[in-house]
Amino acid sequence: MSLFNTLLAPAISLAPRALIRKVSRRYIAGDTVAEATERVAALNAAGFCATVDVLGESTESLSQADHTTGEYLQVLEAIARDGLRANISVKPTALGLLLDATHCEHNLARLLNAAEAHSIFVRIDMEDASCTQHEIDLLLRLKRRGYNNVGLVLQAYLKRTDGDIAPLLGTGENLRICKGIYVEKPDLLVEGALDDRGAINPHFLRHVARCFDSGTFVGVATHDEALVDQVITLARSRLVAQTAFEFQMLLGVRESLRDRLLTEGYAVRIYVPYGKDWYGYSMRRIKENPRMAGYLLRALLTC
Repeated sequence: MSLFNTLLAPAISLAPRALIRKVSRRYIAGDTVAEATERVAALNAAGFCATVDVLGESTESLSQADHTTGEYLQVLEAIARDGLRANISVKPTALGLLLDATHCEHNLARLLNAAEAHSIFVRIDMEDASCTQHEIDLLLRLKRRGYNNVGLVLQAYLKRTDGDIAPLLGTGENLRICKGIYVEKPDLLVEGALDDRGAINPHFLRHVARCFDSGTFVGVATHDEALVDQVITLARSRLVAQTAFEFQMLLGVRESLRDRLLTEGYAVRIYVPYGKDWYGYSMRRIKENPRMAGYLLRALLTC
């Protein structure tokens, strides 16, 4: 199946945009803040929390980075105004990280200040390995400046994560652990990760266990049901309260699993992307993870 998906991915990009748009509606809330908050309100009513993400990663100018910052400020205002149980997730490259790190930090500080006024958390999303150290350094600088409403994502498939997580552990911290989706050089990845996503699971569990042991709140971001069950077993064996972690899933993906977790009493947070870059988001996810091509094809055939 992995070979099939790899071969299929380029063909998906040739599909008419209208068809990709139709498929993407399940996974993307819409183009506007209003559409995103409407979807979040519905998720809240069903018992889920949410994380809102403005689509668009690397930016070509600082003015574009400032525009994205302004869009996030509108999201924060909407979350506060509507009393939504939601936070935001921000990719630093979208705020200008690769153009001017100081300018990016300034933009992120603007968001943190606005979020803090409404007791909203801000997640710094992790990008490809070329950005990893820059984003860890950015988080640590913000922490030294006294910002406590911010946390980072770490990717379990990277070898370096064992070392990266150490200075980020501790009571009051908030991390998100995911497997990782970017295409990276094989020597950067844990053994077996290139060919077998299941090979990442022991590393993922080890990072979650370190969060449990250190009192670090952790967002467990995976759609792998076997891994979810292993996390639950780990939490029970260590007497970790359900309030010490949450499961996090993408909008429109494995909805039966998210419903099961909610029914069992676990907090579940849904990642809700929106924005005009819906096509770029869909194509990037296919490129970064060919398995998405299979998902999109199945959705196309059944929509």
